Amino acid sequence: MPIPRLGPSGVAAAGAFAVLLALPGWGYATETPAKPAPITATATPAEKKPATSGSHIAAVVNGDVISEADIDNRARLFAISSGLPMAPDVIDRLRPQILRQLIDERLRVQESQRRKIVIQETQIAAAIKDIESRNGMQPGALRAKLSSDGVSIRTLVDQIRAQLAWTQMLRDVVTDKIRVTEADVKEQEKLAEQQIGQTEYRLGEIFIPVDNPDNTADAKRFADTVIAELRAGASFGLVAAQFSQTQSALEGGELGWELPNQLDSAVARIVTEMPVGAISNAVRVPGGFSVVSLQGKREIGHQMVTIARLRQAFVAFTAPLTDAQNPTAQQREALAKAKDIQATVKSCDQMEAIAKTINGPNRQIDPGEVQVEGVNPPAFRQLLATIPLGQATEPLISHDGIAVISVCSRDQKNLGEINAKDIQRRLVNERIEMLSRQTMRDLHRKASIDMHDRGV
Repeated sequence: MPIPRLGPSGVAAAGAFAVLLALPGWGYATETPAKPAPITATATPAEKKPATSGSHIAAVVNGDVISEADIDNRARLFAISSGLPMAPDVIDRLRPQILRQLIDERLRVQESQRRKIVIQETQIAAAIKDIESRNGMQPGALRAKLSSDGVSIRTLVDQIRAQLAWTQMLRDVVTDKIRVTEADVKEQEKLAEQQIGQTEYRLGEIFIPVDNPDNTADAKRFADTVIAELRAGASFGLVAAQFSQTQSALEGGELGWELPNQLDSAVARIVTEMPVGAISNAVRVPGGFSVVSLQGKREIGHQMVTIARLRQAFVAFTAPLTDAQNPTAQQREALAKAKDIQATVKSCDQMEAIAKTINGPNRQIDPGEVQVEGVNPPAFRQLLATIPLGQATEPLISHDGIAVISVCSRDQKNLGEINAKDIQRRLVNERIEMLSRQTMRDLHRKASIDMHDRGV
């Protein structure tokens, strides 16, 4: 199971730990972390109002119409995933690139249909569930959020269908062009063995293509807007799933572990200087711009870490905690309930059973594997490293509720170990990505695209 990224506060990026305010008399006190950024935002009435008439045609792609409503819905979807309100001027900056992305999606869907690729509803449901899981949301929470903010679920479904169909087409129809042999893997294993001790980097990427030199400025403005939202707290995984134009998009832009010599030279120069957790500026690379998130560093072959598995029960506040000295009656009741959980729970099975009855839809019971050494603040790291297995922690208080956690297991793992499956996966993805970009260039060259959009 993938290890979730940990932010500077030590809070799992998926939102698994709600966390840790130093509140006198309110349980476990630690350093006060930065407030975790929300992954959703409630749209205001002004945001829900389309900026243009939804019936107007923005473009026609080989006879298929893209409307102004399609662009507006995609922009609002971005607003929800960024967790920040989208001012009209921001939407205007996003608009040209959103239209180009929609054009690319239509070309991909058309090519997939020509090759008789069919995506089942179960595949789309599984992809949505995976996006929710990667971002700490319970199944169904993303659909519910879109509905509550007035964005049609069809906007997300259409995007995912296009991504899945394109990936399946590349893998199934042209598999002879991307075949990785055992000899290919062994060659890479030998190279990796020669690099033991060198530093490699775990990266996420949002790739913004430039299909025409005339569109470079628009793509750069779009990249800068995305970067600003990411640095303000938007979820990298959700933004990548919506806007990255690579095969890693549905995996939250996850590239995995890479050596500098496996990266574009411009990206490699920046990555080796970035601190973990940082978001790069827009990097000009062949075919477009790359926005990179540095999620971790390690030495090849030498990274022993402690991996903990947890269970969490979360008692929510009905109103945010704004004054630790004067909590509301409900907040005092929540604390009493959390202390009762602490006193009662003696195993992870018990914690999971309680959590199923009280956790809300956006609170995970099982946050997945957690790398203990990467957790901050130090007091919380020490707690996870030393508390007896199954025993419940003291209440961990945040602005929106109280968490009680049990550590189910702690195991040593070598994260730097050379893995043939990872090598094969990387080689396959590299070849698919090259083929994808080549095929898109061919489709653009052959397509009939009639632009009705303003100034695009």
